[in-house]
Amino acid sequence: MNDLLHATLSGLQNGLTSLPLGSAMDNTETWQQQFLQSGLPDLQDIAREMGNLQSLLSSGSLSATAIGNSLAMLGDQTSQVSHHAPADLKADLLKLADTLRRHGHELLAHAASKAGK
Repeated sequence: MNDLLHATLSGLQNGLTSLPLGSAMDNTETWQQQFLQSGLPDLQDIAREMGNLQSLLSSGSLSATAIGNSLAMLGDQTSQVSHHAPADLKADLLKLADTLRRHGHELLAHAASKAGK
């Protein structure tokens, strides 16, 4: 899981638009499968939200508001589970949570500025 976590962080570092959609879908699919199979309710909740994000990304008409809300939710959920994570994963999980929330809020701000025009 550590390698997947580092790959996810690395992919998100340069912003959402630098990550090819296919790579994003593959990455979320991998996480989703691991979390669904974990048997842990908190991780299964994250897996369900990842499924929502995948649906949003593959819908054909991308909604900045819906995707922003989903990323922010995933950030919040990731932050919550980080408190119970092994010590060697905690810092990277918190970094991932912050990154997801930041990207989510950037998308929401972008959508709000477009709506105001």
